[in-house]
Amino acid sequence: MKAFSTTRKGGVSVGEYASFNLNNYCGDLPEHASENLSLLAGTIGVSEERIIWPHQVHGKKVVEIDEQFFLATPDRRQHLLEGADALTTRLTGVCIGVSTADCIPVFLCDERHHAVGMVHAGWRGTKQHIVGKAVEAMQEAYGSKPADLLACIGPGICVDHFEVGDEVFEAFAAEGFDMNKVAKRINRWHIDLPLCNEETLLSCGLRPENIHQSRLCTFERNNTYFSARRQGINSGRIFNGILLTE
Repeated sequence: MKAFSTTRKGGVSVGEYASFNLNNYCGDLPEHASENLSLLAGTIGVSEERIIWPHQVHGKKVVEIDEQFFLATPDRRQHLLEGADALTTRLTGVCIGVSTADCIPVFLCDERHHAVGMVHAGWRGTKQHIVGKAVEAMQEAYGSKPADLLACIGPGICVDHFEVGDEVFEAFAAEGFDMNKVAKRINRWHIDLPLCNEETLLSCGLRPENIHQSRLCTFERNNTYFSARRQGINSGRIFNGILLTE
């Protein structure tokens, strides 16, 4: 199994997309994103057609990438990926991924059943417990047991820099989050999105020792990672990928 989050280094994009942006939905030149995709494919050792990521909408839709997906027409594949924010697969040599730039990427691995998941958890997805939806999807599709799952919470914005209004605080509280644990007041409310996702994973039955927090803040480390809050939305995106190897 391989899992990774790309940095800003090593690509061909320029300006706020410099230099390793793969995303075609954030304003970068398509030819630059395409060349960066080719560079990534060569680095991880799979074809470009086997690198799959959705058009995310900050929702809670989970899509399984199976053999039928690759038998579908390109238009059908695009339709299946539209509006998804999490992917799962048990196919070897297929890299599933999500794009982030302050949102929280969550990697899931079931070694026993040879399956993986990749989750994009922005604040809206986090509030909707999307990581829990992905765990449920892996249970249904592969027979995964939460206690066996390994999870890694990758680079994303940290609590010190994720300032929100009262309405967002109240929305998280309404979804059952322990706000005394996941939020703090620094003039305005700040919410700890990595911790929120960890709490959701624990509530699903994952073992604490099987959850790893990268503790890498994209806002603070903007020289290394893209940060939409720091650069604006017209900027590059991190690609977070996971794939099963032989």
